[in-house]
Amino acid sequence: MTALLFLSGILCVPSAFAVRLKDISSISGVRNNQLTGYGLVVGLGGTGDRRDDLTASSLSNMLEGMGIAAGSAQVEARNVASVMVTANLPASAKAGSAINVTISSIGSASSLQGGVLLQTPLMGIDGKVYAIAQGPLVVGGFSTQGAAASAQKNHTTVATIPNGATVEREVPFSFNNQRELVINMHVHDFSTTQQTVEHLNDSLGGEYASANDASTIRLQIPAEFQGNLVPLMASIENLNITPQNAAKVVVDEKTGTIVIGKDVKLARVAIAHGSLQVTIQESVDVSQPNAFSQGTTVASPVTDLMAKEESRNLHLVEGATLQELVDGLNAIGATPRDLISILRALKSSGSLYADLEVL
Repeated sequence: MTALLFLSGILCVPSAFAVRLKDISSISGVRNNQLTGYGLVVGLGGTGDRRDDLTASSLSNMLEGMGIAAGSAQVEARNVASVMVTANLPASAKAGSAINVTISSIGSASSLQGGVLLQTPLMGIDGKVYAIAQGPLVVGGFSTQGAAASAQKNHTTVATIPNGATVEREVPFSFNNQRELVINMHVHDFSTTQQTVEHLNDSLGGEYASANDASTIRLQIPAEFQGNLVPLMASIENLNITPQNAAKVVVDEKTGTIVIGKDVKLARVAIAHGSLQVTIQESVDVSQPNAFSQGTTVASPVTDLMAKEESRNLHLVEGATLQELVDGLNAIGATPRDLISILRALKSSGSLYADLEVL
């Protein structure tokens, strides 16, 4: 009941609300590009990889490149860790700009705290190097241990380096040279997409926008904005759109969480829900013989079983609005776990007018 009371407070919003176009859409081509690289973190205080052949071989190869002959058998990698370095390269990033990187241990290192990432090339899906990462790590936690106890906060095998990579190669993308823009809607709904098309055409004063499907809009560039798309984007991305989402109920069985959308409705239906509780308690009854007798101690198992079934009355429930639906389900007095079963039964009976998604 507590979960639905909470939902009634946060989900009873007005029937129409507006959001900015840029919050529910993206422009094709204007996106991040994922970069990945393999590197070594040094300077760890004994928390690095434990005799890892990959780490030892990588460190040996790096030293040989510096003119230092050291076989992998001679390398002790306790202060070194093998890591994967990842970053997102914006489409507008230019050579010389800085981007954030994330470092994740792939070996047996227990902590990356205090480490320094050595120069690591970051490559794109095409195999080309787009950035170089290096620098001291920032770990959002700590770990310490002694002979008989240990303490840890957050993950210590994942770290970041703010502005830790320098862009060396730009992603080939000429934004201003486009003759049309493709707007990808995050809300896959025909009503929302058509509404967006109409708002775009009204704003630009012509039939420039058209919808290909429920989530794709093609926008022809007006003559006054060709070669200079930034003012156009600044004007259309703040257009107010009222999303029209499909009615949906989302249930997470692992946590007992229930989320009910504002357009969910319930037909007139009578509901009764009860639960059967069975308690089993095991114990041992020990029979001890008298002193100086020839008897032996006997242990006999004893099982106490109790069954309790709750008696619930029928409740008439009907929900034309979210508040009525929440009030009706609260009247049943069921827990969130019970409500999951009730919602499934309502969907099976055809009384729940919404999609039921179980995570």
